[in-house]
Amino acid sequence: MIDHFRPYAGIYDYFCFIRKPNLERLCELLKLPTGGRLLDAGGGTGRVSRHLKSMVGEVVVSDLSRAMLKRAFRCRGLNAVQTYVERLPFPDGCFDRVLIVDAWHHFQSQVEAAREFGRVLKPGGRLVIEEQDIERLPIKLVALGERLARMGSHFYTSTQIVEQVRSHGLDATVERGGRFLFWIVADKAR
Repeated sequence: MIDHFRPYAGIYDYFCFIRKPNLERLCELLKLPTGGRLLDAGGGTGRVSRHLKSMVGEVVVSDLSRAMLKRAFRCRGLNAVQTYVERLPFPDGCFDRVLIVDAWHHFQSQVEAAREFGRVLKPGGRLVIEEQDIERLPIKLVALGERLARMGSHFYTSTQIVEQVRSHGLDATVERGGRFLFWIVADKAR
């Protein structure tokens, strides 16, 4: 398991201040507050989910980077689990919400990840994916930089992600409103 983010764990949150999360929009899309459990998949240091902690019953951050997860646990008091999203160590239907912010392109297999998210969501649960819009020139440059850094990133269009998510039984739509972002909102049938 290669930890591409280990060198950046201590400064990651400071680097990300350039693009602060739109918490109001995320709460709206996630339909928060809820008393249930939220999985922040690929959540690193918990930089986003720490703000949502008071709006859910429990937050679990999953990531491959042990260094990032240490920050989520020590600095933020979040439950942290080191795992591949393609093989989540959780029982079926144990999360009310799954959130992925700026991480979809880092997953090894988006199709397998979508299957796992559908599996761990409760009936009536919701998945929200915030991703950078690869159809925009600045994001194409980001993708090139990540390719040159051998990060193994795979950027997809919003249409492609919707197809990946729908292929596992979730009803997915695209929400726009971010300059270089889009959101995929997917619901699991009751």
